[in-house]
Amino acid sequence: MAQKSLTFSLLLLFVSCIFALDGSSSSASSSLPSTLTSALSNATPTSSTTFTPSTSTSSFTSVTKHSSSHLSSSSSSSATHSNPTWSVSTHSGPLTIPISIYPFTPFPTPTLLPEPPVFPETDPLYPPPVSPDPVVVPDFAPAWAIAYSRAQHLISGYTIEQKVNITTGVGWENGPCVGNIPAVADFPGLCLQDSPLGVRFADLVSSFPPGVTTASTWNRALIRARGLAMGQEFKAKGVNLALGPMMNMGRVAQGGRNFEGFGADPFLVGEAAYETILGLQAGGVQATAKHFINNEQEHNRTQSSSNVDDRTQHEIYAHPFMRSVMAGVASVMCSYNLINDTYACNNNKTMNDILKREFGFQGFIMSDWSATMNTLSAVQGLDMTMPGDITFNSGDSYFGGNLTAYTKNHTISLARLDDMATRIVAAWYYLHQDQDYPNTTINSWNINDPINQEVNAQSDHANIVREIATGGIVLLKNERALPLKKPKSMVLVGSDAAPPHSGPNEYPDHGGDPTGVLAMGWGSGTDRLSYLISPYEAIQARARVDQTIFSWDFDNWDLSKAVSAVVDQEVAIVFVNSDSGEQYITVDGNEGDRKNLTAWHEGDRLILAVAAQNNNTIVITNSVGPLILEPWVEHPNVTAIVWANLGGNEAGNAITEVLYGDWNPSGRLPYTIAKNASDYPTQLTLGGGGTEILPINYTEGLYIDYRWFDAQNITPRYEFGFGLSYTTFEYSNLAIIPIASADVPETTLIDHWAAGGATAIAEGSSTALWLHMPAFQVAFDVMNTGSHFGGEIPQLYLHHPASAKEPPSVLKGFTNIDLQPGQTSQASITLSRYDLSIWDVVRQGWAKPNDTITFSVGASSRDFRLNGTIPL
Repeated sequence: MAQKSLTFSLLLLFVSCIFALDGSSSSASSSLPSTLTSALSNATPTSSTTFTPSTSTSSFTSVTKHSSSHLSSSSSSSATHSNPTWSVSTHSGPLTIPISIYPFTPFPTPTLLPEPPVFPETDPLYPPPVSPDPVVVPDFAPAWAIAYSRAQHLISGYTIEQKVNITTGVGWENGPCVGNIPAVADFPGLCLQDSPLGVRFADLVSSFPPGVTTASTWNRALIRARGLAMGQEFKAKGVNLALGPMMNMGRVAQGGRNFEGFGADPFLVGEAAYETILGLQAGGVQATAKHFINNEQEHNRTQSSSNVDDRTQHEIYAHPFMRSVMAGVASVMCSYNLINDTYACNNNKTMNDILKREFGFQGFIMSDWSATMNTLSAVQGLDMTMPGDITFNSGDSYFGGNLTAYTKNHTISLARLDDMATRIVAAWYYLHQDQDYPNTTINSWNINDPINQEVNAQSDHANIVREIATGGIVLLKNERALPLKKPKSMVLVGSDAAPPHSGPNEYPDHGGDPTGVLAMGWGSGTDRLSYLISPYEAIQARARVDQTIFSWDFDNWDLSKAVSAVVDQEVAIVFVNSDSGEQYITVDGNEGDRKNLTAWHEGDRLILAVAAQNNNTIVITNSVGPLILEPWVEHPNVTAIVWANLGGNEAGNAITEVLYGDWNPSGRLPYTIAKNASDYPTQLTLGGGGTEILPINYTEGLYIDYRWFDAQNITPRYEFGFGLSYTTFEYSNLAIIPIASADVPETTLIDHWAAGGATAIAEGSSTALWLHMPAFQVAFDVMNTGSHFGGEIPQLYLHHPASAKEPPSVLKGFTNIDLQPGQTSQASITLSRYDLSIWDVVRQGWAKPNDTITFSVGASSRDFRLNGTIPL
């Protein structure tokens, strides 16, 4: 992105909120001027007089509020405008705040010219080829510029009401999709549909492995391929916006929606989000980066405040969204929670300053469903309200008639409304959805409607589903038990090996106690399984080929029966699982988030009972996240542990391929598995209720997951990045090579950074080309020293000087390499200036730490093979 000086009005806006996340307070509002904090961020209406502009054709009438009669006038001018008031609840009691007039100046658009091959002009339908070591920074600015021009031309003749309708959903269940923007004149409207793993509420679609499995591949090509296949399926069904990927951090091991995301490290999550978005949009659908931001637990998600300091926000939680912007993402969804005491969808600091100003985001921001807080959210940066009504089926909206009235009486600038509508329509043009886009063939509210089977979107995507499910399996333990070699007898134990009792879709949104193999969690982040291959089916098919005596026992509760089944068997394979999901469904007392980190259905007792009677017990886990394995992990009869994550349609086939060595496991953990739940730096924050706002204080700061374990010298059971293979690898011949800058126009900024300066406070400052272009290439050799073909995942961790106050090791790169036995090949990991920078709270920019930065390359966060120094 180019960097340009802000206009004076924008600079004033930035200065007023610059300290909202300064790290000195848990509350952003405590650092803001009281008028800005209350009038812009926390205003909520109370009931009084309803107003509706008589000429409005918007989808909804106005919500009630305490206001003067002037507010309903469609001809009010700024000179005669009377100030209405909001009654606002505060910690010290009700406070009446005047509503002012809010002028608007659009953010500058990027103007830096493309510089191929490092910074090529890029259309979202044709992203750069995927690479295990990316060195290209795609330039989407020209594509956005064309889309903006076309959007501005299209809406130039629209009325205020028509523009408002583009920003306002039609309401819950009032259209075929979970979110719907109505047709307006020549604009056909939009279909918005879950989920991050496939097309929700649809038939004849694929159920891809969830994000946590995908991240476990640590393989950019597989992640991109999954995104592309999903994008193609969304487009085939006529969906304009896919509501994914989800990129909230696995801060809390029990977090209910962790399975939708990509793990517990910002770099890994960011790269997975980046490749997923490039793939989705190459498939033709608009991607949605969600949930912005700090929505890391389900408990009290609409009545909790995530209190995060500025440095932690930038280095951990905002990073995946920044990478999403760099991937050219079309939309971002703001979250339910508050951030430093201000709702995410009403938060000027995060939406306007960080996302639109600092990241240079050109697309639009939509609310999570019913997460819009008031009409003035439009001033704070919200562009679209979903599903449109204030609460489901309420028939009113904070946008709709309210936004029409606010625009007509100049409370909200017409320029801002134009900006909102332009961003939404531009995203449609940006993905070329004006050109022969398929009609919507979904009825989200009646699965038996024949329209749901009108289009078969699956294509050959079962192959991709299977490859990702297999590549995401992590081998945690292997005492020469695997791969299987035609065992004479075998027994499968545990319900997780079986097909579900009532078919693959036993419960709406999979929200129930699983009776068979767990293929995904529950909630809106799921889809309907068109089919499901269980381990029982896949392993039995292979056992018949090998003429293995094959038996099973799917009852977790009758331990005596399980014990009898495993006696004298050559191998006993025990299957256990652990489920979680979204807050609106409670399963066995788990209100979205998990109550604990133990296996469901008394899985630990089942494993111990089997291991007591069989000296070749293999454990398979299908889990949404970490489990505590201590009761049995070191049992001498537990000879192997296969961490299968969640496999989607092909769960059973993927497990079978790894068990028999058809696929040499190459997956790596995207989080830490601890020895004790209390070892993790954070636990679920419980409490709250009623109108109380539950504070969730991110006091661990930068020390999330493995960073905490390293800093506190806590030994995990299995560290972040860990995974075994059926072969072995050696590393050698480390070299680090500075890369000459190709960005001549910004040489001054590069020199400024090298001298210790911070990035400027400007539009696109955090996504500037000079900051992200290749600066150093770390090269090394990897040799397969074993007897099997296999893939290795080399990982690079930076070690900052003590003065930087960073965790001991920070992931900043990874690659993948496949090798035949005895083969040696060179691998590389490229670092940018951004990768070497930390966020300077005082200067509000990215800066190089003082003193020496070292690095390690290895097989996990605790298995370093090579060490070096960055030649700064």
